Amino acid sequence: MADTTIKITEDVRDRLRVLAEERGVSARALVERLVAATPTDAERAERTARGVAYVRAHLGVELTGRDLREAQDWRAAIAAGRVGSRG
Repeated sequence: MADTTIKITEDVRDRLRVLAEERGVSARALVERLVAATPTDAERAERTARGVAYVRAHLGVELTGRDLREAQDWRAAIAAGRVGSRG
């Protein structure tokens, strides 16, 4: 396994250390876990396509592009901590 150096600010480095300590792992292990758990755009698109196909096949619902955009916006709001009504 090759080692790589990534330049980050001192604030980010310190936060990374605190987060790693809280989880009882090294900073390296925390970064590896984060990268492994974060899907790429292509992986998210594939997951969405599989979900839409499942809904269509098993629930008989045809999701529109607008439905998918609204769902993505709602998910982004949740991730950003702006949880509220969907309406």
